Amino acid sequence: MPFSLLKYGLSSEYPVEVDLPPPTALKPHYDVVIIGGGGHGLATAYYLSKYHGITNIAVLEKAYLGGGNTARNTAVIRSNYLTSEGVEFYSESVKMFKNLSNEFDFNIMYSERGQLTLAHTDSTVRAFRQRAEVNKHFGGRTEMLDRQQIKELVPCLNLDPAHLPVLAGLWHIDGATARHDAVAWGYAKEAAKRGVEIHQLTEVQDLVIENNKIKAIKTNRGTVQCGCAVQAIAGASSILMAKAKIRAPIQTFPLQAMVSQPFKPFLTPLVSSSALHCYVQQTSRGEIVFGGGSDPYPLYNTRSTLDLKESLLAHAIEMFPFMANVKLMRQWAGITDMTPDYSPIMGKSPVDNYYLDAGWGTWGFKATPICGKTMAELVATGKTPRLIEPFALERFSTFQQVNEMGATAASH
Repeated sequence: MPFSLLKYGLSSEYPVEVDLPPPTALKPHYDVVIIGGGGHGLATAYYLSKYHGITNIAVLEKAYLGGGNTARNTAVIRSNYLTSEGVEFYSESVKMFKNLSNEFDFNIMYSERGQLTLAHTDSTVRAFRQRAEVNKHFGGRTEMLDRQQIKELVPCLNLDPAHLPVLAGLWHIDGATARHDAVAWGYAKEAAKRGVEIHQLTEVQDLVIENNKIKAIKTNRGTVQCGCAVQAIAGASSILMAKAKIRAPIQTFPLQAMVSQPFKPFLTPLVSSSALHCYVQQTSRGEIVFGGGSDPYPLYNTRSTLDLKESLLAHAIEMFPFMANVKLMRQWAGITDMTPDYSPIMGKSPVDNYYLDAGWGTWGFKATPICGKTMAELVATGKTPRLIEPFALERFSTFQQVNEMGATAASH
């Protein structure tokens, strides 16, 4: 063991930087209470403190930081969506992700690897051409590839799986991954430096609303008064909205994924096929991550199932036949809040000082930076930023949906 490391471990005077301060009691009042200590809640707190000088903030997390869907996703970052509203929004998020490690002085392990989405039908090829042009318009790097180019990019990919031969591919150069829990830790560290209080093991039990304004929040550790509140939870968005008497157009589904034993690097891009309901990537540690569509029934549970495992891996083997002998290491699930148009709900709510960050489905992690920045601007100024205006709750009553159905790497 190096002497310096031994000295570091044994010295009581050696300078040690503590990322998060020790737990404290809840104060009686906060200017802003953020419900949810995942990526979105922590990012909102960070940008409020950094850009708007608001530091009397409490982030309330019922379990541990980033322990919900932030820790249960497959860490994909991309902006190759269908609508102009979606592409512009996620493109800004991708740009912000690229500098987060420097901004935090904390390595989030951001890795730009590109995402290849396979087209198996003529109609999919036409749709991909449109997506590529919309992406380019908003500064994204996306282009179409033919079969030969796909073979050169991913030599081990089977271009003729069963009855669905690959005709072309959508190559999204900006596709990337990052360490999801590190993103949450980085935001928490920098927010805490600026005076934000982060309270773990603090579950919100009820909301106190008077004269259409939220006055206080009841938790398992007591009641706190607040100037305003931000809902930034996943998996139980509709449950919390119901406590505020807000009708939510949300259904909640489990979303499962799994990971294999590690191998030497063989797959750089993220490869997905919505027709096969499957996407595959290899992590920096060599593990192969498999993901697909949500379970076909609503459920508030993070259990794993054998039928999903069998169907997902059968499709993965069609794409990469040599994986038939791969051994799985673990399987897990998250809980996704799906809206009718497959886009999130962001902005003001029917309660005057209660703000919504909900309905993220399978695309919440990749929106973390831009969501935090725009929600912070909304809370600080009271004005909805242009980027999130299309995602307002009232779009469902005015029939102005932002339809992103089919824009994910695997169909829902």
